[in-house]
Amino acid sequence: MTDIPRRTAARTAKLASLPLGVAGRAAAGWGRRLAGGDGDEISAQLMAKSAEQLFAVLGELKGGAMKFGQALSVFEAAIPDEFAAPFRESLVKLQSAAPPMPTADVHRMLAEQFGRGWRERFREFDETPAAAASIGQVHRAVWRDGRDVAVKVQYPGAEEALRSDLRQLSRMSRLIQPLVPGLEIKPLISELRERMEEELDYRDEAANQRVFAAAYEGDETIKVPRVVASAPRAMVTEWVTGRRLSDVIRSGTQAERDRAAALLADFHYSAPARVGLLHADPHPGNFQILDDGRLMVLDFGAVARLPDGLPRPLSIMVRLALENKPAELLQLLRDHGFLREGSSLTAEEAIEYLAPFTEPLRTESFRFNRRWLQRQAERVGDLRRPEFRTGRELNLPPQYLLVHRVTMGTLGVLCQLDAEVALRGIVQHWQPWIFDAEDETAGRHS
Repeated sequence: MTDIPRRTAARTAKLASLPLGVAGRAAAGWGRRLAGGDGDEISAQLMAKSAEQLFAVLGELKGGAMKFGQALSVFEAAIPDEFAAPFRESLVKLQSAAPPMPTADVHRMLAEQFGRGWRERFREFDETPAAAASIGQVHRAVWRDGRDVAVKVQYPGAEEALRSDLRQLSRMSRLIQPLVPGLEIKPLISELRERMEEELDYRDEAANQRVFAAAYEGDETIKVPRVVASAPRAMVTEWVTGRRLSDVIRSGTQAERDRAAALLADFHYSAPARVGLLHADPHPGNFQILDDGRLMVLDFGAVARLPDGLPRPLSIMVRLALENKPAELLQLLRDHGFLREGSSLTAEEAIEYLAPFTEPLRTESFRFNRRWLQRQAERVGDLRRPEFRTGRELNLPPQYLLVHRVTMGTLGVLCQLDAEVALRGIVQHWQPWIFDAEDETAGRHS
C-alpha cells in the first residue's frame, strides 16, 4: 500500500482544483458582464458549470468527497430548481456509483480480513462489483452454505482519503456554500468528521445491522438484510435486491412514490421506539423497494443511539407549537439549552421557525414537494427575513444535532418523491404524546 500517500496527494490536488475553476469562471463572467451580457443569465450559467464540476469531482474521488456529496443529495430538493436541475443526475450517481477498485486490491483486502483461505468461505465470488460507494464496494457471491450474499469490501486507504477530503472540504466550505443555497455546509462537514471513526469499522456497522435485522424480522413493510460475517474492513450480508429509491423518485408512478414515502417515514419514526437506534444516513441510495412491496434498508455505519426513543424535548417542542402555546414553548427552549445566551427571540418567532416540522402534522395527509422545501430553506436562509435571525439565536444542543439533521434529511427525500403522505398518523402511532399530553408512554414499544 505504499502508493497511498501519492493517491492522497492526487485527491487533494483534484479538490483544490475546484476553487480555481470557480474563480476562473467568475473572472470570465465578470468580463462578459462588462461587455454588456445579461447578469442573471451569466450567473445562472456559471452556477451550473461550477456545480457540475463540483459533483463530478466528488463522485470520482469516493472517500470523504463522495460521502459529502451523498449528504448533499439528501437535501437536493431544497436547492432552487435553476441551480439543482443542471446537476440533479450527478447527485443521483453519487448515491450508488463510483469507480471500482482493482481486483488485486479486493483480493488483498479480503485476505487481510478473512485470512489467506478466504475463498474457501464462498462457493462463488463475482469479481465485478455490483455497487460502489464512498468507502467500500459490494460484490455478489454465494456463501459456503449456498446462500446468496453481498460482500462489502473497504477501499485501501479509505481512512486517509476520508481525513484528507474532509479537511480540504472544510477549508473550501465558504466557496461551496453559494452552490447549495439554503444549506449550512460547514456544520455538515463537521458532523461527517465526527462520524468518520464509527463508519470506518465494519464491525460497528455489522453490530448495528444485526440489531435492526432482529427488530424488523418478519415485518410486513421493512426488510433489513441479515449479517453473515464481519471484520474491521469487510462484511458479508444476505443478498437482497430491489428497485432503487432513486429510480422511484425519477420515474415512479404517483402511487409508487406515495407508498415509498410512507414506508420511509414509518421506518424513520419507528426505529427509535423499536430498536433504540436511528438510521442516520437517509440518502436514497440506501433504500430499495422489493418485489413484495417492502422497503429494504442498507448501510448502518452511521446511527444515533436513542435507548429511550426519540428525545422527548423535541417531541414536546413540536406539540407546543402545534397547540400554539408560545410561552410554554419559549420556556422549554430555555430550560433545555436551545436558546443562545442573551437571546431576544420571541415565542411567536420560535413557532414560525418550527414550521417544517409542524406543517406536515396539521392535516391528515400532506403533500411533500420540492417547492415546499425550497420555501422552508428560503425562509431561514434569506438574511432579510426574520427567520434568518431566529436561526442565529437558536442553539441545537449536541445530543439533538444528528436527530435533527436526519429528520430534515428524511423530509428532504419525501420532497424528492413528490409524495402525499399521511404523516400525522405515522407520527401519532410512534409518538402519541405529541398529540395527547397525557399519553407519555404508549406506543414506544408497539
